[in-house]
Amino acid sequence: MAKQVFEKFRGSEITDDILEGAAKLFNEHYGVWGKDPSNSNPTPKPGSHVKLSKSRLRDQYLPNNAYDCCYVRVTLDDRLAGNAFACRWRWQNKVVCWVTQLVVHADFREQGLARHLLEFLREDGDAVFGIMSSHPAACLAGARAFTGNISSVSPGFIQAYAQAIMNLSPIIYVRDAKLCGSLFDQKDTSGAISSVDTQFFVDHTEPLEVLKVVRQDRDWPLGELLDGCEFLFMVEVKPRGCLTRPQPF
Repeated sequence: MAKQVFEKFRGSEITDDILEGAAKLFNEHYGVWGKDPSNSNPTPKPGSHVKLSKSRLRDQYLPNNAYDCCYVRVTLDDRLAGNAFACRWRWQNKVVCWVTQLVVHADFREQGLARHLLEFLREDGDAVFGIMSSHPAACLAGARAFTGNISSVSPGFIQAYAQAIMNLSPIIYVRDAKLCGSLFDQKDTSGAISSVDTQFFVDHTEPLEVLKVVRQDRDWPLGELLDGCEFLFMVEVKPRGCLTRPQPF
């Protein structure tokens, strides 16, 4: 059986070597570019891998003005199998834990690693958890780690507080994301419920296939996934003793 090791790093502990490994994992296993249907935004060649350098990881995901930033990873027999970046800030004297990146190596998916990474990331002071992601599995993992299951999502909480919480984020792309979906615009008939328009045209083929499977046996509260958009998943954190433990997706 493979030796599984989880590690957490903060601040100066997050070295360039660590970021080099994280960038390699992202560049090879995050996803590929899609195409902007309107052709109004220049994007890399469709089908090419979405990439980030270690310097962009540090600049975009580890801001100096954050309440806290951390990085967690899991290795299997010393092979990097998955990782996550998180940024924390305060809102109404509560700690917001926002996952800014969650990537699992393609060889190790559907084994519960994403949930275990987020459980390892989670801390007792966390009161709100959030993530923007085009992949339903990332939202499911967040639900399992921080609130029990996806059915625990409160649309009313997202509707009432998402903008105020995101406005305080030290992560620029979170702060600048445009809320979209029927939660935020009653006239929205697109099918989106809780999303953000990030103009991030990653290919949605795999996420949509996963979403189809998810909807076969459970309610999906975030609506449709539109081109250039990501799901907005945000919940109040439940005490650990109140969490249920469904089977890994």
